[in-house]
Amino acid sequence: MIKGTPELIAGRREEIINACETLYQTMSFKDITLKEIGKVVPFSRPTIYNYFQTKEEIFLALFEREYDRWNEELTLILNSHDSMTEEELADAVAGSLANRAQLLKLLSMNNYDMEKDSRPELLAAFKASYGRSLKLAEKLLEKFCPDLSDEDISRIIYIFFPFMFGIYPYTDVTEKQINAMSDAGIEFQYQSVYDIVYKCLIALLKGIR
Repeated sequence: MIKGTPELIAGRREEIINACETLYQTMSFKDITLKEIGKVVPFSRPTIYNYFQTKEEIFLALFEREYDRWNEELTLILNSHDSMTEEELADAVAGSLANRAQLLKLLSMNNYDMEKDSRPELLAAFKASYGRSLKLAEKLLEKFCPDLSDEDISRIIYIFFPFMFGIYPYTDVTEKQINAMSDAGIEFQYQSVYDIVYKCLIALLKGIR
């Protein structure tokens, strides 16, 4: 049982997640440890174990927060327009993901290990945020593409969401990777998150018919 006011508990939990987020800007998932996170938070490392038992649980909480932030943007798109063309909808969703580089980076990781090493209740909370993203995507298509059937909407969603796992590696390429592709005779063509998402959504929305 964690002791303290709800505000203190929520605040410390956020501080731990924020510490993980800060480290993730310059360190890999593999190199980030609870010890490293303990160096960033303003309380003792043992306190972290009152909130999270593994670093995977902290990353899962960060992942959940990223979905929540994207859900806020999707909700804004849904509620701010009475109608949208396919191009306008693709533009809005592509723009929302262009703001969520960290979500895309987390998606490109080995999510299996992250979920495997987290407690069921934390995994369920994460899945709830992910599920809200699926539901919001469904509502966007229902509202702005009313000619799509339920089957069409389901097909678009379950093509697009798996597609999201591969966006980050194509948009955040190191000089080492570019040189390796050049040595292998592969021409590198940079595309932004916006470009990739927009083109994918237009292809899905126009090609589904």
